[in-house]
Amino acid sequence: MRLLLCRRVPSHGFTLVELLIVVAIVGILASIAVPGYQDYVRRAQVQEAIANLADLRTRLEQYYQDNRSYAGTSGTCGVSMPTGLDLRFSYSCGIGNAGQSYLLTATGAGLVRGLIYSVDQQGTRQTSCNACVWNFSLSQTWVTRRL
Repeated sequence: MRLLLCRRVPSHGFTLVELLIVVAIVGILASIAVPGYQDYVRRAQVQEAIANLADLRTRLEQYYQDNRSYAGTSGTCGVSMPTGLDLRFSYSCGIGNAGQSYLLTATGAGLVRGLIYSVDQQGTRQTSCNACVWNFSLSQTWVTRRL
């Protein structure tokens, strides 16, 4: 008589507990990585405003040298503001003091919503954060990262 021995066949795959552990670990890593990545992208997008405001300021100073006024023919800014669908900021120019002063402003949208950068004819830079993620109220310089 022959005895039949039951041999256990090794399973191929993962148990439910193992899968839940992996999902939990991936969730924890994602909860750490995603905010860091978003902040990195936000810092990169802020550079658009800084570069465009610096360029606008240079162009306005050149315009002033030629015309002795920052104001254009219709009383608005002497240079055109950047436009386009790919811009993260909207730009505006305010002229004051009979064309002898200006205030350039970049207002953020999307990830940079609430950030407002400005510069005037004296080179005074300000950043304000109106309910933005970086959570400050006003800075006397251009803020490029979370304080």
